Amino acid sequence: MPSRTFTWIATSRWLRPDGISLTATVSLDNLCKSYREGASDRKVLSGLTMHVESGEAVALLGASGSGKSTLLNIISGLVVPDSGSVLVDGVELSTLDAEARTLFRRERVGFVFQFFHLIPTLTVMENLRLPLQLNGKDDQAGAQRAADLLKRVGLSERADSFPDRLSGGEQQRVAICRALVHQPPVVLADEPTGNLDGKTADEVLRLVLDLAAEERVALVVVTHSESVAEQCSRIVRMAEGKLVS
Repeated sequence: MPSRTFTWIATSRWLRPDGISLTATVSLDNLCKSYREGASDRKVLSGLTMHVESGEAVALLGASGSGKSTLLNIISGLVVPDSGSVLVDGVELSTLDAEARTLFRRERVGFVFQFFHLIPTLTVMENLRLPLQLNGKDDQAGAQRAADLLKRVGLSERADSFPDRLSGGEQQRVAICRALVHQPPVVLADEPTGNLDGKTADEVLRLVLDLAAEERVALVVVTHSESVAEQCSRIVRMAEGKLVS
């Protein structure tokens, strides 16, 4: 597959091939997506437009079936919309084939899941270094980056521990570090505190918001919780595949 060239200009702006200058790290325009169910199509997204800036934390709030998960999957390139533009970190995802979208996701997107998904046979440090290895960054600088992140979340002493020796809150802190270690411009968090108790959930949420702001990533948080959403810099409410506020 031929390599694609993207033109960068000052102040972290970029130019699309059509010459339009953009500042949003995630720019979604007029997205539509339907799934076939029996003899009919079920519309999941209907003309959705949304933009997320670098350093911004946007909460996606909505009931189950409102299209939140589909939207995350489109931002990450896991799902291709039926129509509309998906511009992430200056790349129009619709121009990429499946292999290129996989490489894009690996290099430029970090994920935080509700259930941690740490690899149980790897230590904390090995879990953090895995994304670096996949991206060809597991050198001395990458190892130091992983160690620095563990220090920032208060887990330096747990670097050689296996996940089953950690509490739920500690595992999620490791998962947050893993999402950030390869310095992606976008982090997608799907119910990041949904598997934690109240106090631990608050601590973990504050941590992911603070780290994302410090790292200047575009953070999208899917949640059912009003209290979680209120701590983000902006709330986007979804219903029936559309933004309602």
